[in-house]
Amino acid sequence: MLDAATKAQLKSYLERATQPIEIVASLDDSQASGELLSLLKDVAESSPLVKLTESRDDNHRKPSFSVNRPGENHGPRFAGLPMGHEFTSLILALLQIGGYPPKVEQEVLDQIRALDGDFEFEIYVSLTCHNCPDVVQALNLMAVQNPRIRTTMIEGGTFQDEVKERQIMAVPTVFLNGTEFGQGRMSLEEILAKIDTSGVEREARKIAAKAPFDVLIIGGGPAGAAAAVYAARKGIRTGVASERFGGQVLDTMGIENFISVKETEGPKFAMALEEHVRAYDVDIMNLQRAAALVPGKDYVEVKLESGASLKSRTVIISTGARWRNINVPGEQEYKNKGVAYCPHCDGPLFKGKRVAVIGGGNSGVEAAIDLAGIVGHVTLIEFDTQLRADAVLQRKLQSLPNVTIHTNAQTTEITGDQQKVNGLVYKDRATGESRTVPLEGVFIQIGLVPNTDWLKGTVELSKHGEIVIDARGQTSVPGVFAAGDATTVPYKQIIIAAGDGAKAALSAFDHLIRTPAPAVDTAKIDAEAVAA
Repeated sequence: MLDAATKAQLKSYLERATQPIEIVASLDDSQASGELLSLLKDVAESSPLVKLTESRDDNHRKPSFSVNRPGENHGPRFAGLPMGHEFTSLILALLQIGGYPPKVEQEVLDQIRALDGDFEFEIYVSLTCHNCPDVVQALNLMAVQNPRIRTTMIEGGTFQDEVKERQIMAVPTVFLNGTEFGQGRMSLEEILAKIDTSGVEREARKIAAKAPFDVLIIGGGPAGAAAAVYAARKGIRTGVASERFGGQVLDTMGIENFISVKETEGPKFAMALEEHVRAYDVDIMNLQRAAALVPGKDYVEVKLESGASLKSRTVIISTGARWRNINVPGEQEYKNKGVAYCPHCDGPLFKGKRVAVIGGGNSGVEAAIDLAGIVGHVTLIEFDTQLRADAVLQRKLQSLPNVTIHTNAQTTEITGDQQKVNGLVYKDRATGESRTVPLEGVFIQIGLVPNTDWLKGTVELSKHGEIVIDARGQTSVPGVFAAGDATTVPYKQIIIAAGDGAKAALSAFDHLIRTPAPAVDTAKIDAEAVAA
């Protein structure tokens, strides 16, 4: 199953294990079981600590296997072949069962071990999904730490009947104790926040007790990470409050234009950003969504949706952007039930089916090209009179036999049968005629909208909702700076956002050294030091 290079790599990883690992495989006579058994034999041969046991008369999905400590049976389970992006999930599960410590703060591990209740998670994935491994790995870690937590990764391609029965049309989709728990990327902290509400309250109290910062960065994407590094290197008190560290980069499959990095994937790039920031004395507060900005004489206050608030002498806003909705009937009703935004993640779920892509820019045409190799037919809908993608992409798209292109077309409705998408309605803008396209999926690729709703009435925004900034990143509020995709800076690119984040941090530092410092609340700082 594994080539020589992969076997060698696997062997080197498993040398880090210090405790016995037992793999129990649930198999039948199918070809899929044969392929899985071949993989597991390769794994077992890679380390003397790994023991492989076969079972054919149990009640588990077949083919599947669990990774356990000897004498236990609650370790992470994989149903289907964990290759592609999920091969890393398998390696991490083996290492953690084998005694290799996870890279997670002790406070989080203690929170997992203290969870009261029985939790059985099922995670439906596709092997091309770059968001799925984060969810699988987070839940697997929880299962390793707490015997009352059980997890099963289910590869949708192997268990298509199950996917159809549960009407899963987006990955990752997570079920908890038989009920849908969530869809899309979720970090370990996000999962814990959903099942341990007391932990959210504890974190809010902890944040509210923090002393004021010199620089507070709102947002943890490339702009926020660069701002944090540049601010921390000045030796000033720096904090980052982020809804999810990495931001939109986490949803980006391939990155090939960040100078000095020939190619990488979004999640890997986001991890590198966070590791770089954590190398400095930066207070990172994750899973924190900003609700309001309150300017003041000495400090700017940022109120969070958790109920806590933070104060800082300067603030850098780098909240980025999100996928733009088309805002037609059916979009919200059928989101994740045929309406999707990530062709890399969800495309394999529409194998052999009919889908539409809305948007004729680079992202839309790239999505259509990608999907054409998987689905039965792609219909591309573009509002403008012509496609706006690069010429090379247009030529590739037009060469594909299973693609139909409609320009000068306005999507007016996404239809469904109350459970899933069954069609799309568009208006021919030249004739006014309304037409219906029968299909099973709609991928929306019409650009981004800035995450600035919480700033309305406080900071000057453009007609598009972007934060208006000058050449130094200064906003209309003194001491408040901004950087990245949330601003009026043209060309929304990772490298531009990072550069603007660095510039905003330098501008904030310049503002600090030219502004008299307010009196310091030493009692609060001392209390925070004791709590730490």
